Amino acid sequence: MKKYFPILLLLGCTAVFAFGVVQLFELRFEAGDIYPPYSSLRADPLGAMAFYESLEKMPGIGVRRDFSTSNRLPEEPDAAYLHLAAEAGEWDELPDDVFREIKNYLARGGRLVITYYPQTRPGFHFGPDEETLTNFVKSARLKSKGTNAPPAKPAKIKTNEEKTWVNLEDEWKFHEGFEKLEPDGDNYAPVSVVSTTALALPRLLDWHSGMIFKNCDATWRTIYARGTNAVVIERKFGKGSVVIASDSFFVSNEAMLKDRHADLLAWLVGANRHVVFDEAHLGISESPGVAALMRKYRLQGLAAGLLLLAGLFIWKNSTSLVPPQAAGQSEDFVAGKDAASGFVSLLRRNIPTRDIFAACFAEWKKSAAPSGKFSNARLRQAEAVFELENSLPSKDRHPIATYKKISETLGKQKTHL
Repeated sequence: MKKYFPILLLLGCTAVFAFGVVQLFELRFEAGDIYPPYSSLRADPLGAMAFYESLEKMPGIGVRRDFSTSNRLPEEPDAAYLHLAAEAGEWDELPDDVFREIKNYLARGGRLVITYYPQTRPGFHFGPDEETLTNFVKSARLKSKGTNAPPAKPAKIKTNEEKTWVNLEDEWKFHEGFEKLEPDGDNYAPVSVVSTTALALPRLLDWHSGMIFKNCDATWRTIYARGTNAVVIERKFGKGSVVIASDSFFVSNEAMLKDRHADLLAWLVGANRHVVFDEAHLGISESPGVAALMRKYRLQGLAAGLLLLAGLFIWKNSTSLVPPQAAGQSEDFVAGKDAASGFVSLLRRNIPTRDIFAACFAEWKKSAAPSGKFSNARLRQAEAVFELENSLPSKDRHPIATYKKISETLGKQKTHL
């Protein structure tokens, strides 16, 4: 047992370390603070997971997240697309193809909901300047849905890349503004906004953003206002509609706990059966790759088969199916060129040179006598010639001459011994 104690201790420490790492990641992902504020994947007060999950539990409503960066809006005619926590100025300028996609989405009956990140101080400007226009012309491009664009410019402008941009404020006739909030310690105190419609909505709301909408066209309906300026507006576009709010606090998890207004959230979504939360503009996007394609087309079995095949290939090339030969074991055969060469080699290794003729005669006699080709008298004569040769000293023997005499005695000149 003592022999294996260090190994068991190492395995135990590894298991405890792995368990701790898994628990750490679980706590981090449960809190969701790795995601941007107002993400539907975030579970802490700054997230919008409670809103997402509450819609998910409602019968007859399908909820999903949009992680794509393809600038495509839902194809369903009864869908609400929620773009939460937009940056100030993010919707000022849009490429013409994105604007056309929005128009088509609204024509199908979609509802586009845009809520801005709470603005506590005027960190942006509302008019163009020469430097901004120059930089815009040099680098104008869309990185993802709702990517920040430069401030207001003419309704349409063509860049050097021949890309047409649309000024959404001029097209839809609304403009962003700012009214300051009063400081409250390290934070800012919310202000009260008032409902201006007969809709079944809360009359007063605590508003945590100083952004306002001013100089709105008459086609916009003010839902909530701060004094004479709107903070929530709605407009019909054919079968569809657009809602723009200057604050996102009322959809957060903190608002669900402290200042929940279910009627406002229900109005925000409308009577649509499909609700899509846009996560791509928050930087949470998916990158289609080989793994995504395999999951999409269910190729996990093929991948497992390829891994098994690769493992078998490695095993085949690393391990021989034939048992290895023991070290030092000698071969039990002698390599030769052919049968004759092998026979000669065998004779040279096992029979002394002086005894070769005697060995050949003895082998011939064994095979010749039973064959019946020679008479006993001739066999005796051949044996007498051999005995005479064999009785001589080694230096006086002449095997070839003796072989010829035996052949003459047998009456065959080409007999092979």
